[in-house]
Amino acid sequence: MAPSRPRRSAGAAFGGKRDRGAAAVEAAFVFPILLLIVFGIIDFGRMLNAQMNVTEAAQQGARIASFGDRPDDRVRELAGDDARVSAIRVCEVAGSAGGDARVTVTASFEFVTPVGVLAAMVSGGGSSRGDVTLASSGVMPCS
Repeated sequence: MAPSRPRRSAGAAFGGKRDRGAAAVEAAFVFPILLLIVFGIIDFGRMLNAQMNVTEAAQQGARIASFGDRPDDRVRELAGDDARVSAIRVCEVAGSAGGDARVTVTASFEFVTPVGVLAAMVSGGGSSRGDVTLASSGVMPCS
């Protein structure tokens, strides 16, 4: 009769007791990175939407200024109450050809996730929350 080998348990064949907490440790390393990616996607989407609103507000403001009116109310309606309208050049007389109406809109964007704090720490400047200033200009020929 051939000598018999000692039997190993099924758990020992796959690493046994040595790998017992490996999944928990791996999850502890991966979860914060995954969470940071999700937070980044959320805030990037919000910031992109805010930038599109500021750009639309600048374009609409320039259109209104090309007719000789002040665009402040319409710009704040589109970009939000905290939007600042600067560098306004309103056409002198409606219907006069020549020249351009020019409007610049700036607005502050606040992060809602910890990504802003991390961005402020990495960049080494700005506010402690990592707020960003969004800006856009609109130009329209006087009509």
